[in-house]
This record gives sequence, C-alpha cells and structure tokens, in this order.
Amino acid sequence: MDRFIEFAVNHYILVSLFVAFLLAILVLESRRGGQKISAQGAVSLINRDEAVVVDIRDRKEFGEGRIAGSVNIPLNAIKSRASELKKFKDKQIIVADKMGQHSAMAVKQLKAEGYENVVRLNGGIADWKSSNLPLVKK
Repeated sequence: MDRFIEFAVNHYILVSLFVAFLLAILVLESRRGGQKISAQGAVSLINRDEAVVVDIRDRKEFGEGRIAGSVNIPLNAIKSRASELKKFKDKQIIVADKMGQHSAMAVKQLKAEGYENVVRLNGGIADWKSSNLPLVKK
C-alpha cells in the first residue's frame, strides 16, 4: 500500500489521467443503454402520458405476471418484431425485463429502428414487485 501511495504521489499526472478516463468510460457506458426510469416514474408515465410497456422476458415468465397493458416481445425477437410497435411510435415506450440487465440491449435496438422515446425500467419487473405494484397474471 505504501508503494502505491508513493507511485501516486510521484506520478500524479498519470494517476489523474487514469481516474479521468475511468470516470469517462463509466459515464459513457451508463448512457449507452438509454435513460433509466424508476417503477414510480413508470407508473406516472403510464397514467399521464399513456406510455406503452414492452416486456422482453420470454413467454413463460410473461405469463407468470406482467404489467397491465404490456406487450410481450422477447429480446431475441425485438429486431424482427419491432414493426409491431409502429402504432406506438409517438408514445413513450418503457422496456422491462426480469431484473434490468438486458433492457439496455433492447433500447439500443429500438432506437436503431427509429424509436426515439424509449426508456428502460430500472431494476425490471423485480423492482416493480418490490415496490408493491400490481402484476396481472394470464
């Protein structure tokens, strides 16, 4: 540890550049997946702006519980089935998955298809459940 502090003191410019680049990469990566929204923010968008929820989980998980009015398009089919969302192009689209890990890829693909108002549910359906918000079962 003493050698690390000695190195940092002797090479403060290198250490400063490393920290700056590290922070820049973290900021860039966090923005790459699109804007995040909390479960409460999603409820507000759904109620106020009539936002559409796109659930990217597989059919089995979707059947176990879903957000009311959500559309199920699995992640592996999002590119081929993106045209199903054309009628919602002027509305806000909220992408939800199981735990918020894969929704960034779906947001990126939807933005590539020309959808501008796309956000992802932070924490996914797990966060939705933990906020004690209702899920509809088929």
